[in-house]
Amino acid sequence: MKTLLSLLSFIISSSLFAVTGNVQEEWPKIIAASDGSVIKIYHPQPESFSGDILKLRSAISVTEAGKTDPVFGTFWSVNTVETDRDNRNVSIVSVQVPNIKFGTDIDANRINYLKSTLETEIPNLHIDLPMDELLTMLQSTTEEKKLSKNLNTAPPKIIYSNRPSTLVLIDGAPKLQRNNDWGMDVVINSPFTIVKNNNTYYLYGGKHWYSATSVTGPYNYANNIPSNLYKVQTTVDNAASNDPGFISDSAAAKNNVITDIIVSTEPAELIQTNGEANLSPIDGTNLLYATNTENDIFIDQSSQQYYVLLSGRWYKAANLNGPWQYIASNSLPADFTKIPEGSPKDNVLASVAGTQAAREAIMDAQIPQTAKVDRNKASATVTYDGEPKFENIQGTNMQYGVNTQSSVIRYRNKYYVVENGVWFESYSPNGPWVVATERPEEVDIIPPTSPVYNLKYVYIYDVTPDWVYMGYTPGYLNNFIFGPTVVYGTGFYYSPWFGYHYYPRPYTWGFRMHYNPWLGWSVGYGYSFGWFNFGFGFGVNLWSGWGGGWFGPVGYHPPYRWYGAGYRSVGYYGNRPFTANIIHNNIRINNYSTNIYNNRRDVITRNNSVINNRNNTIINNGRIENRKISSPAVMPRTQNGFVNPNTMRQQGPTITTDREGNVFQRGINGQIQQRQGNQWQPVDNSRNNVIQNLNRQQENHDRGQMRVQNFQSQRSAPAVQPSRAPSNNNGGNRSGNSGGRNGRRG
Repeated sequence: MKTLLSLLSFIISSSLFAVTGNVQEEWPKIIAASDGSVIKIYHPQPESFSGDILKLRSAISVTEAGKTDPVFGTFWSVNTVETDRDNRNVSIVSVQVPNIKFGTDIDANRINYLKSTLETEIPNLHIDLPMDELLTMLQSTTEEKKLSKNLNTAPPKIIYSNRPSTLVLIDGAPKLQRNNDWGMDVVINSPFTIVKNNNTYYLYGGKHWYSATSVTGPYNYANNIPSNLYKVQTTVDNAASNDPGFISDSAAAKNNVITDIIVSTEPAELIQTNGEANLSPIDGTNLLYATNTENDIFIDQSSQQYYVLLSGRWYKAANLNGPWQYIASNSLPADFTKIPEGSPKDNVLASVAGTQAAREAIMDAQIPQTAKVDRNKASATVTYDGEPKFENIQGTNMQYGVNTQSSVIRYRNKYYVVENGVWFESYSPNGPWVVATERPEEVDIIPPTSPVYNLKYVYIYDVTPDWVYMGYTPGYLNNFIFGPTVVYGTGFYYSPWFGYHYYPRPYTWGFRMHYNPWLGWSVGYGYSFGWFNFGFGFGVNLWSGWGGGWFGPVGYHPPYRWYGAGYRSVGYYGNRPFTANIIHNNIRINNYSTNIYNNRRDVITRNNSVINNRNNTIINNGRIENRKISSPAVMPRTQNGFVNPNTMRQQGPTITTDREGNVFQRGINGQIQQRQGNQWQPVDNSRNNVIQNLNRQQENHDRGQMRVQNFQSQRSAPAVQPSRAPSNNNGGNRSGNSGGRNGRRG
């Protein structure tokens, strides 16, 4: 019976694995043209991606009616796309074909017919392109780089501990306010649960209580607490159980040990080791890394300097107690670029200039999450703590609302607000608000010293009578391109609003933010045990939507980490263990979502995450799709259980093109031929390193497929388990406008 249950579990897990990740597209795509000819479109090569416009080139073959020999060529397309960052898909909505090139002469009227046919029929193919393939094959542009200048790199207060510790932040001097539901005063300017009961302060988090005679500590573990605190505990626990990163298993919760409490009323970061730092070499480098920590701590043996990565920024010091100084990612010792993919510390490669992981992170930071907003139904609500108050945005003619949890801008006697990635406008600061059709001209020059800096990363792409097409890049979620890498937060401290309400502003420091190549940034892993209170009992959820909040527009970035990673025993990049999704018959779909448009009912955004497990049906924007499920048991693997991307190539020759539009065929053994007239001929590699360029193109494609496979494995991983080490503030991993166009789908 146990064997049968195990087999059933494997089958179900296999099915979920197949539908939760990117559904693999089959190539070539076939179009039966109206004149009887057959058009085959081969796997496209991306050339640029900006906003919701993706430019591609694709090999094409056309077999005329009544003939057997196809004519090969290349066509270039300008595609309007919709993106789904949760499922890592880019979907083609409409197409323009400005150019087609064939190896033989074809009549101009025939070319025009083929262009028209492709523009009409390609949208009907419902093509989904894996975002991770696009990242590896695209050269990043500079548009977002230009926007992310002058970020703050000065180190916060960096605290080192060699004991299990938790950093508790208070936003300036502690402010207490009465919580009538709990019958006690609460520190409101902290995301942590700190209450005053009689003359004692109590801190709750990680399933434990701590007490102190002063609000800033020192705190000690409280074994016995007053009975009236149990209502606080129940409220926090119930709310935390809805956190996608929360672990409800009682055994897992017990593993979260009692920690030292370190309180800071200024921006700070905690780095810690479990005892004295245990150092291990990284193969092929002169680097050592600390193995008994969730932090990214290294020693360069040549200089005997320590390096630590905090919110995507590097700092170095002669010892772990500092003082620490900033070092640019392109000034690190060269051995950082040699950290092997697949190794325990390859997660830092996205923060090392010149690595493929860093280039992919930069490209990913420029891909928007798109949606179309209903102009007739979408609405916004803005409340102020008293009469509206505005302050100047330095270097602009705009002002922003300071006594509201919304992001409100005043510009030329008009008001704008961004709510959950949607621009609205009004002639009054109190509304009524209607969907904006353009955003203020000066948004692009908002400096990072302003708390509304991230609004420049929310775009308006197109307008129709019923819809406005919008999107936001990860900069809206505080993921910024800074030089050759990405970082979290601007690094600046923004003063909160204190009045009847307290409105926090985004923080860069204090939460052990770590980068995940698919999910973005998340807080430290130890915070998954219900450390944050989210403003209970004050009549307003200070962290809902874009309230300024400690973590930006999404309110809270839950922790994420690979199952069984411990202190990162495996990396993000390279081949991933295929069987990671089956552990002790526990099956879970990671329903974690970074698409904040999902919070709105008045927009349509592409998201395939609604799954009916009984019949393997995906509900995609109201269109029901029954997709064939392929069991992972029969997918190609190497002997050690890792997927080999080379075996994921389509069977038989692959057809591709170069930038000049020449068509090539790669055989199953790797040999390359070029289409010359009606024949395949050996490649003349004497000019332009043709074979080298094609091999690089294939390597990028293979890497993209590997990223897709890794993402699918992550999405089907079982429930996150805590590290067995006693650290409790562990580093988990999470997260131009254009004119009108033809061909939009309403």
